[in-house]
Amino acid sequence: MRHNSSQVVRPSSRTDTLMRDIIRAVLAANEEFYRAFRERDMGALEDLWASRSPVACIHPGWDIMTDREEVLNSWRRLLSSQDDVGIECRNTIPYVLNDIAIVLAHELLGGHTLTVTNMFRLEEGEWRMIHHHSGPMAVSSEESDEQDPPTSTRRLH
Repeated sequence: MRHNSSQVVRPSSRTDTLMRDIIRAVLAANEEFYRAFRERDMGALEDLWASRSPVACIHPGWDIMTDREEVLNSWRRLLSSQDDVGIECRNTIPYVLNDIAIVLAHELLGGHTLTVTNMFRLEEGEWRMIHHHSGPMAVSSEESDEQDPPTSTRRLH
C-alpha cells in the first residue's frame, strides 16, 4: 500500500505508549552503562555487553575492537588506570529500529566534551550494548553555536 506524501499516518495511542516504553528501556540501559563506568562496576559492564550478537568498541584514539573479550579487557584496563571516572552523559538522542537502538549523546569527561554513539540490541528481552564509539569534538556543544568549525573539519565533509 502506498501513501500519498501529503498524508499523515498517525500511530495509535497504544503504539505511542509502546514506543515510549521502549525508548525508556533503551535510555535506562544507556544510563546503566554510564553508572557502571562511573562506579567501575565491571560485572555490570560484562552483563550489559551483548553475548549473542557481534560487538564493536572504539575508544578515543584506539583502534577498532570487534571481539567481545577484547572489548571487555579494554574496559578493565580503562577502569583500572583512571583515578576518577567523573563521566556524564548528556543530550541523548535515541532511535529505535526494530531490535536495534542507537543513542547519540555527549560525554563530559575530564573537562572535555566527546561525541558518542552507543548501540543496543534486544537480546532475551534486555537491551544489550553492541557498539560504543566515543571521540573528541572540535569544539564543545556550547561553543559550536558561536563558532565556525575549524578549517580542517570543513574540508573533511
